[in-house]
Amino acid sequence: MRARSASAERVTLDAVDRIIVNRLQDGIPLVPLPFDAVAKEIGRNPEDVIARTARLIEAGVLTRFGPFFDAAAMGGAFCLCAMAVPRDQFEAVADLVNGFDEVAHNYEREHALNMWFVLATERPEGIAMAADEIARATGCDVLMFPKLEEYFIGFKVAA
Repeated sequence: MRARSASAERVTLDAVDRIIVNRLQDGIPLVPLPFDAVAKEIGRNPEDVIARTARLIEAGVLTRFGPFFDAAAMGGAFCLCAMAVPRDQFEAVADLVNGFDEVAHNYEREHALNMWFVLATERPEGIAMAADEIARATGCDVLMFPKLEEYFIGFKVAA
């Protein structure tokens, strides 16, 4: 699941939505029916958990849902990138950038460099190739900030 552009609609989470969001941040069980297992843990039925998760993804509340792979451990690479995108072109450029399979996630920031995204590629040389393709497609320079040291912070946001 790829991140949506910054214009996601406003959604009010109820208590069950919050339980689901908080539970999903702890990972999905590696079993044949993972949503059945999650639903049982939180006292809901699987169809409800799936429907609510889909609604939260569609509304942009969940901006990314899927496995996290360590591309570097598999011979690939990650790179934080930024662009200065003209305000009136932001949504169109976001759609272009989000269309690249190498884009792991993409966020708007209040800064001269107002679009930040992460590239993940199967091989380290794929980073520069993807950045060049994005620059050509968008007409914006792509600044690359490669990882110098890795930290695992276990980031979670309580819903």
